[in-house]
Amino acid sequence: MTEPLSILTALMLGLFGASHCLVMCGGIAAAAGHAGGKHKIRAAVLFNVGRLTSYTFAGFIVGYAGLWLGEQHQILMLTLRTIAGTMLILMGLYVAKWATWLTQVEKLGQGLWRFIQPSAQKRLGKTDMLSQLILGMLWGWLPCGLIYSTLSWVAANGSPIDGALAMLAFGAGTLPAIFSATLASATIMSFINHKFVRAIAALLLIGYGVWTLISAWYMVLMQA
Repeated sequence: MTEPLSILTALMLGLFGASHCLVMCGGIAAAAGHAGGKHKIRAAVLFNVGRLTSYTFAGFIVGYAGLWLGEQHQILMLTLRTIAGTMLILMGLYVAKWATWLTQVEKLGQGLWRFIQPSAQKRLGKTDMLSQLILGMLWGWLPCGLIYSTLSWVAANGSPIDGALAMLAFGAGTLPAIFSATLASATIMSFINHKFVRAIAALLLIGYGVWTLISAWYMVLMQA
């Protein structure tokens, strides 16, 4: 059963990681929309549907991997939950702009991206719907510390379905940033970039990360 708190947390991660999303995907999303000509909205929608599809698939895979690790040995799941709790804390620090250590995680995916990037570049400027959809799906694998950190947290839940839904929620949270050229999204961006709002979101994420660490180790100590 999907935990509402997990979905809400994933949504917050995407929403308040907006500035990073604009850096990583804003340019390519704008280019995809421009290539669409008079069908800019359609192109933007297809690009983002593709992107969210990749996030959802990745969430399912890492959720399944977390489930498998949990069945192998308790120490593996404890390690995974420890990483997840730490990543939540790092994401909280990043959201509030108190520290940017999270961006170092992006180096982990450079090898995969070098393999995918040529295919993505071939579809830049294409106006057909399939190319625009595939471009979004490929761009969903761009090395991104925010995504990788969210995936590590999703994996700790040990559920493929929950993982897929959480990453879908994360992707949905990034949409205002990607569509920030519209008036409604610009209003949302102004709200979520407010220093006070970001600080509150950061404290919630850090608190959830600390709770994740404490709950993981508490169970181990109780069983000792």
